[in-house]
Amino acid sequence: MNPPARYLPFAHGRYDVAPGLSRFGRDFGNGEADRQVFQIDQDFPRYRAAKLAARAERLGKYFVTHELADDVASAVARFIVRRLHLEQPEHFQLVERDGMSSLTCTLTGEMLRFDDKFTLASADPGASPPYVHAIDALASQVQEDLAIVSTEGPRHWLSAIHLCFPNHWAAEEKIGRDFVTVHAPVAGIEPVNRNAEAIVRIMTQAQDGQVRFAWGIATDDELNHHPESKAHRPARTFDPRDPQAFVRVERQTVWGFPQVNAALFTIRTSFLDCRRNLRSHPIERDALLAAVRSMSDESLHYKGMQQLRDPFLAWLAG
Repeated sequence: MNPPARYLPFAHGRYDVAPGLSRFGRDFGNGEADRQVFQIDQDFPRYRAAKLAARAERLGKYFVTHELADDVASAVARFIVRRLHLEQPEHFQLVERDGMSSLTCTLTGEMLRFDDKFTLASADPGASPPYVHAIDALASQVQEDLAIVSTEGPRHWLSAIHLCFPNHWAAEEKIGRDFVTVHAPVAGIEPVNRNAEAIVRIMTQAQDGQVRFAWGIATDDELNHHPESKAHRPARTFDPRDPQAFVRVERQTVWGFPQVNAALFTIRTSFLDCRRNLRSHPIERDALLAAVRSMSDESLHYKGMQQLRDPFLAWLAG
């Protein structure tokens, strides 16, 4: 399998708090991977193991729903099934017959069966604990996390979250909340939140897909940074004598389903090792230096980077 796609959302040398939406399929230098919603790469076993471990710990900690309408779940599940087969036919085989759909994932050895509404009918052999929903089963076959936003008139809310790789936030705290409430803790988000309704409307209409990125500096490459996990370290520090620093990147794609007034978010977490991948590349290193230097005190606090910023910058510049 291919190496992971490589994204540099800091390449312009600034830290931005903005929607930053681009058309899906834009070329970021990763060839076919940039045109895929669900990227399968050589690190798949690691992501799969982390998802299984999260589900086994407590499924309700990582997969939650709130007023997820059947027609929304059906539209999203149908999209994921058919997209997986279209993008990754060597890994996902789809058979549709007599109103039933069977999706076989060669990477997990699982066959998922769906009825004509794309409700999960069965999974063979299935995970432990058993899959409780089509979204749960499908999210467990890919390297992305998933979130669904539903709307009804002027109201909108997070109706489903399958988040096995949280970045210091909990699905249970965000489910059922609107855009403003979900993003309220983000430093500098106020101008974006003032346009929340328009942004949600754009997202639910984005049938051709959009893509955006979020990033920060981490001192490990753990996928699961749930606030209650052992890997969660609110006071992150950086030791230049034993440098461990990674750019944690989230590639987020957005897909609108106007027929059911909803949107699907896919969230793919990846890491750039600053020592191996950036320190010896002057252009990329300098862009990261400038971007971190541009972060406000509020953003540094939100990202948990107050203590590590100065020693990290000195090491990276050196």
